[in-house]
Amino acid sequence: MRYAICNETFEGWEHARICRLVAALGYAGLEVAPFTLAPLITQVPREQRRLLRGQAEEQGLRILGLHWLLAKTEGLQPTSASEAVRQRTADYLVELARCCRDLGGDVMVFGSPAQRRIPAGATREQAVEYAADTFHQALPAIADCGVKVCLEPLTSQETDFINSCVEVVDLLDRVNHPNFVLHLDVKAMAAESTPTPELIRRYAPRSGHFHANDPNKRGPGFGATDFVPIFQALHESGYEGWVSVEVFDYAPDPETIARESLRYMRECATRAGC
Repeated sequence: MRYAICNETFEGWEHARICRLVAALGYAGLEVAPFTLAPLITQVPREQRRLLRGQAEEQGLRILGLHWLLAKTEGLQPTSASEAVRQRTADYLVELARCCRDLGGDVMVFGSPAQRRIPAGATREQAVEYAADTFHQALPAIADCGVKVCLEPLTSQETDFINSCVEVVDLLDRVNHPNFVLHLDVKAMAAESTPTPELIRRYAPRSGHFHANDPNKRGPGFGATDFVPIFQALHESGYEGWVSVEVFDYAPDPETIARESLRYMRECATRAGC
């Protein structure tokens, strides 16, 4: 297993400090939320990108990619009925991919629940068509950067669009691009009727990334979810990507979250025979 953690866990910390701690704890990767760098990714110059990458690599750490791609932005929505908005969104996704490449990453997780809702007056099918159009426009240039977009199903409490793995796969099939894949997230999968290990076995071949967390929004091992069968399913399905800790409840503190999540995951992986 290759373990990583998301940088927004360390709110207010300097990037170099995050890298030092994460590497010292034993993580191999760091995942970056663009809003922690600047309000817009176009405001992060090449020099800053090289510095951030260098600070990670000095610690033997890789910035694997980006997530929360459209969080805290305005006027961007892949499901918009407006052709102009979809074009702007596609263009911005390409800019994100360029930054991802510059940082040394090759994965972009598309969650961003607020920016993907079904627009007023539109049907779900129309929203799917709009989203497919946006990703069709963006993916050729994203692929040129060597980056994959991993689309994440989210719970109905977060968004009304793409709430299950099967809905993601439907959109992937419509777009039909090798750099457009599924993202699996433990918290999100827990909301489905199918058990999480079964979803992993079924969909891991279509997946490019994996988030480890608990339905209580905390890290792995901080809730009731048993990760042994989860890691067994990942191992048996041949998944070779990253396992990245993403939390939404930052108690008790970033260092404890990072340390104990990794300790628990390693313990579970050993018990699972990984």
